[in-house]
Amino acid sequence: MKAIRATIDKIVERVLILILSVMVINVLWQVFTRFFTSTPSSFTDELARYLMIWLGILGAAYVAGKNEHVAIDFFAKKFSEKRQKNIARFITLSVIGFAFFGMLVGGSRLVYITAKLEQFSPSLKIPLAVVYGIIPISGLLIIFYKLTQNKN
Repeated sequence: MKAIRATIDKIVERVLILILSVMVINVLWQVFTRFFTSTPSSFTDELARYLMIWLGILGAAYVAGKNEHVAIDFFAKKFSEKRQKNIARFITLSVIGFAFFGMLVGGSRLVYITAKLEQFSPSLKIPLAVVYGIIPISGLLIIFYKLTQNKN
């Protein structure tokens, strides 16, 4: 299972690096066309927005997999070790529940509805189902990571 996690981590890392790289190039192009040409680029604002969505949601899944997300554990550390483990289990189950119902089920419905309604982005003319597709993908990643995380 560690080998699978490591492979998925590498893939997600590379996708995140690619998204950030494209975003930097996109914003630089936007600035260049706005200030140095007479015709500012029309698609760069929308592309930057969608790339930021993908970076944020996929990045959250990656960080959840590394177990490096922000946590307020001040009060939990005041409890006994057994109680801390129970709190950690509850938190893990809550995260899995949210990832399943909110991201996987809800995100899949959103993708389905936008695909069925044939909604496209205004400038890029790409299906919004592609943009929203990162939600169920990240939900699956979070569930996988939480189910396979090392128990301390």
